[in-house]
Amino acid sequence: MEAAGELGALTAELVAADSVNPGLVPGAAGEGAVGELVATWARAAGLEVELEEALPGRANVIVRTRGRRGGRRLLFNGHLDTVGVTGIARPFEPELKEGRLFGRGAYDMKGGLAAALVAAARAQAEQLPGEVVVACVIDEELGSAGTERLLERHGADAAIVCEPTEERVCIAHKGFAGFEIELRGRAAHGSRPDLGIDAIAAMGPVLVRLEALAARKLGERGHPLLGPGSIHASLIEGGQEYSSYPARCLLRGERRTIPGEGDELLRRELDELTAGSGATVTPTLARLPFEIDAGHPFPQTLERLAGGTGFSGAAFWTDAALLAAAGIPTVVYGPCGGGAHEPEEWVELASLERCARFYLDAARNVCAAG
Repeated sequence: MEAAGELGALTAELVAADSVNPGLVPGAAGEGAVGELVATWARAAGLEVELEEALPGRANVIVRTRGRRGGRRLLFNGHLDTVGVTGIARPFEPELKEGRLFGRGAYDMKGGLAAALVAAARAQAEQLPGEVVVACVIDEELGSAGTERLLERHGADAAIVCEPTEERVCIAHKGFAGFEIELRGRAAHGSRPDLGIDAIAAMGPVLVRLEALAARKLGERGHPLLGPGSIHASLIEGGQEYSSYPARCLLRGERRTIPGEGDELLRRELDELTAGSGATVTPTLARLPFEIDAGHPFPQTLERLAGGTGFSGAAFWTDAALLAAAGIPTVVYGPCGGGAHEPEEWVELASLERCARFYLDAARNVCAAG
C-alpha cells in the first residue's frame, strides 16, 4: 500500500483486524484483536489504557491522556465492531486508491476512531489541562452493550461520537423501535377449507394498513433536520407446508422515530394496525432518537471550529443517544467517505487528517474551560 502517513497507517491496521460482531454473525471474530491493537498503539503513544469487559470475553478499550490538574473531560466515543463481510472479496486487506482507504470498517467507523486516537496523542504531547478520553467500545452494531457499560463507570463534561458525518456537526438523529405482530390461524389439510383458518391471509389487512401508515408518515413535515419518521415491514414468516392451511404468521417490522415520538405514539399506531385482527403485538429492541439544542454552548463552539458549516442531522442511530440520555452534552462528528454496511466501503484520508485536527481543537476548547 502506498504511503498513507501516521493516521492512514493506523486506520489501515484497524481495518486489517477482523472485528465482525459475533452477535450479528455467529462465530465471527469479535473485537478482541482490534482492541489489543488499539491498546498497544495507545500505550506506545504515552496514553493510559484500561480494558473493561462489557460482554463475556469482549472488552471496551478506554484510552485517556495524562493531563494537568484542573480543566474538564472530553469524551470521544467510537465502536470497534463492524457488520459482516458478505460480498467482499478481501474485506481485511486495506487498499489505498486516489486518497481513499478501502476495507470493511474504514468508514464505519475505524477511520473516525483512528482520528480520535491520534488527536488524543497530540493532546498528550501538548499536556492539555483536563482529560481527553477515547472510549473504544464493543457491540454498537447490535445492542450497544459497550457504551451502556461505559456509562456505568464513566462520565464526561462533553462528548463527540466519531461516526461519519461528512465533517458536519450533527446535533440530531433518528431512533428506532422494533415490533412483532403474530396472528394465529388453524392448521388443516388444504382440501378442508371448512376446518382451516389461513393465518397468512389474515395478515393481509395488517400489511395494507401498515403500507398506508408508511405513506402517511412520509407525507408529514417531521423534524427540521431529520424529516419525518417512518415504518416498514422487515420480515414475514408462516406456514408449514404446501398443502396445509398455515396456523401461524409472524410479521417483524421497524419504526424509525424522530424527537418527540415516544412509546405511547408507537403503541397507538400498532393498535391501529392490528385493530379487530386478534393479533398479538410484542415490542422488541428500541432506542431513543437523539437531539441537542442548537443553541447549547457545546455545539455552538464546535460549529465555529468546523468553519461555520451549519448543523446537520442523521437518519441512522448512534451511541450519541445513550450519552445524551446520561446527561452528557453530545454531538456527532466524523469523516467523509461512503459504503457503510455495503460491499465497497471507503474513507477519505485527507478528511481523517482534518477530523484529527478538529478533534484536537475541540479538546483545546473544552478541556481548558472551567
